[in-house]
Amino acid sequence: MRERGFEIAKGWEDKEINLPRRSTKNSVGYDVEAAEDTVIPAYQFGTNPTLIPTGLKAYCKEDEWYMLVNRSSGPKKGLVLANGIGVIDADYYGNENNDGHFYFQYFNFSKEDKLIKKGDVIGQVIFQKFLVVDNDYAEGKRTGGFGTTDKNSI
Repeated sequence: MRERGFEIAKGWEDKEINLPRRSTKNSVGYDVEAAEDTVIPAYQFGTNPTLIPTGLKAYCKEDEWYMLVNRSSGPKKGLVLANGIGVIDADYYGNENNDGHFYFQYFNFSKEDKLIKKGDVIGQVIFQKFLVVDNDYAEGKRTGGFGTTDKNSI
């Protein structure tokens, strides 16, 4: 029985995408590569984060989630995840809007644009369990992709 793992997202099957791997036996995160060359412009006020496609989707159990985190070397290079960490729910996998394809979104706080090449490790995925409160009665169903659970929020 499948519990958690990675797959190639629809539309990326012929792009030679590598599935994430941990680099050592005690590594907590799975290294994720960029699926295509992407330029992250040097930050200026009003700049939007740059989305870097991975060509991947991930599956996990219903009581799990996964986070997208920066590499420890990222800030030294001026690269900071726009949302601190990316929180991805189990029901993001295979959603009808984008098949669960996840992206990393970065700001570049260095003085020059950064070229991320296809195959560069851009971040890590860490799987986690989560807990719910006693009176939790969430029954909604995800119907969309990126940013679709943010009803009435900033």
